[in-house]
Amino acid sequence: MKTIKRSLLIINWKTLVITGLSVASTAFCLHFHIKADFPLTLIGTAIVFPIVFSIGGAYKRREVALDEYGSIKAHGRALYFAVSHWLENPPQELKTEVKLHLENLLSSCTLVFTNPVQDLEETEKGVYQNFNNLSVFIKSLRAHGLPSGEASRSNQFLSKMMISFERIKHIYQYRTPRTLRTYSDIFIVVLPIIYGPHFAENVTSYNYGLQFAVPVLFSVILVALDNIQSHLENPFDQQGEDDVQFNVEKFVRNLE
Repeated sequence: MKTIKRSLLIINWKTLVITGLSVASTAFCLHFHIKADFPLTLIGTAIVFPIVFSIGGAYKRREVALDEYGSIKAHGRALYFAVSHWLENPPQELKTEVKLHLENLLSSCTLVFTNPVQDLEETEKGVYQNFNNLSVFIKSLRAHGLPSGEASRSNQFLSKMMISFERIKHIYQYRTPRTLRTYSDIFIVVLPIIYGPHFAENVTSYNYGLQFAVPVLFSVILVALDNIQSHLENPFDQQGEDDVQFNVEKFVRNLE
């Protein structure tokens, strides 16, 4: 089932439309004997190279987002340990309170990154409010006997969490070059149709029906690459297999 689900992510309605256009173009050229031997290097230059470049860029963005999200969780856990271990006999209420602050922070981060960019101005307010609450909480630890040096270190944990959030937010806001995406989208539609004479020229020795195997494979491969890039483009939308997963409940549950 997983294999089928993953296949449907890269083979969709766009694949069917472009494949249909490519087959129709090839059939038209075969019927009217329109043939030409176009250079295949044009495909690599016009489509494959830009898409592979975009896939590489999108993959690096996702890896950076994973690193920074891991940094938020790691420093949050360190802050919890500061409350649990740096205080003499810390009350259970403090542990519960810091867990609640961390849960609220990660939940608000999840809300930001899984909603459209247009909602960012509104959704990010919750994240900044939770950072503010954590800052006030760290200040209150002084009253429970936390040394000033350890309080300063706790503030450094908070500072690094804020830096990581801002880095993830910029990945969320800014995607790979939009003009390059538009360029690829245009040529993925146009080239399979234009190459109809080329397919008609090179499949004359094929049995009936197999004449259309080449344009079908040609279209499926190009659109599949484009779909892979599209899913990597936004690693937060929770639609692709390679998206960043937000497991807030698991994080809080494993704090003890």
